[in-house]
Amino acid sequence: MKDWYIEGEEFGVCNCAFGCPCQFEALPTDGHCRGFEALRIDKGHFDGLDLGGLKIAMLYAWPGPIAEGKGELQAIVDENADAAQRAALETVLHGGETDEAATHWWVFRAMSDTVHPTLYKPIEFNADRENVTAAVRVPGVIDSTGEPIRPDHTSDAVHRAQIVIPGGIEFEVAEMGSGSVTTGNEAAIELNLAGKYGQWNQLKHSGRGVVHA
Repeated sequence: MKDWYIEGEEFGVCNCAFGCPCQFEALPTDGHCRGFEALRIDKGHFDGLDLGGLKIAMLYAWPGPIAEGKGELQAIVDENADAAQRAALETVLHGGETDEAATHWWVFRAMSDTVHPTLYKPIEFNADRENVTAAVRVPGVIDSTGEPIRPDHTSDAVHRAQIVIPGGIEFEVAEMGSGSVTTGNEAAIELNLAGKYGQWNQLKHSGRGVVHA
């Protein structure tokens, strides 16, 4: 197996209510799962090839819980990546060169019957985990924002909450917030979500799984 490692800031939105029952091995809020994630790679390599500074995103959807499969996914890779970097990132996002069930990317691919062609696009990514804000834009494909949870009973306060999964396959600690996302006409998967589960976390993946602290 080729050696690879990716570390960076991740932001995503799915159709679940705040907390996302899937994180607790429970059924998704609406009985099905669909959403997106985006990542800024701060540090990374694939078989000696530098991946630092690139961005990636993923659209996904399942008709039921992820574990029941029959899903679809589409990867979006930074247009600034050269041919070798594009091939490397597509391999990783599709679960290649990875131990069985070691990362959420491997699981997403294994549970998807349909893999749409990868898009190569400019990716605008801004995510601030500390302040729970985000803005992601891929022209013609994704428009997304994130903000803190704001309880109905107060006009100026925000609610902070985290999910801690010491043995997780995506993260160890994630900040929760309110996320929205719509997709454009170049996306193979349609999303139109507002005020749903938003997730901010540091991602550290290798072919052996999540690199834990």
